[in-house]
Amino acid sequence: MTEHLRVVVGEDQALVREGIVRVLERAGLDVVGVAVDAPDLLHSARTHHPDVVIADIRMPPDLEDDGLRAALEIRATMPDIGVVVLSQFLEAHYARELVGERPEGVGYLLKEKVARPQILVDAVCRVAAGESALDPDVIQRLVIRKRVSSPFDDLTPRERDVLALMAEGRSNAGIAATLVVSVPAVERHVTSIFSKLGLRRSDAAQHRRVLAVLRYLQS
Repeated sequence: MTEHLRVVVGEDQALVREGIVRVLERAGLDVVGVAVDAPDLLHSARTHHPDVVIADIRMPPDLEDDGLRAALEIRATMPDIGVVVLSQFLEAHYARELVGERPEGVGYLLKEKVARPQILVDAVCRVAAGESALDPDVIQRLVIRKRVSSPFDDLTPRERDVLALMAEGRSNAGIAATLVVSVPAVERHVTSIFSKLGLRRSDAAQHRRVLAVLRYLQS
């Protein structure tokens, strides 16, 4: 649902910025502000308080990780604003810092992978809904770290596939479509994942989903 979603776009390259704005507006989103540097992005977020902020990692004034720093400040001080970071580079430590202890309401997309406008629009909508939207390559880089014995060792290959897609922000229906299985089959896998990770039934399903993704990214 794109109607009434308000977005601030932070991108210093004019052509890229205008392209993002055009994609969002054509999809029915309301771009309430644009920013060309990190301080401007923070100011625009505070002024307009949008549903989602889109930020390039490398922005003026230093053209290093200024955009990421602004995104982190927005997540820390305005936690109800979703953040989608666009990066030209796959930097796992940037993604890990952005996700932190709260994987909901955050996205990390590689610019070269946003081949279709709908990919960006879908990510913004998922993040606005409090879900995550992480590029599959970013997820793989986050979790490929040697570890000692872990509850994840008990997951079946299919359960690992399901959990990886959960980390991308996919719904059960979306996971089912990707894996070409039924939604009830995905629900059974999700229930099994919760059980193996020791997530209590007393917690709400969405809360357990967030916890499962967080543990997966930090495993």
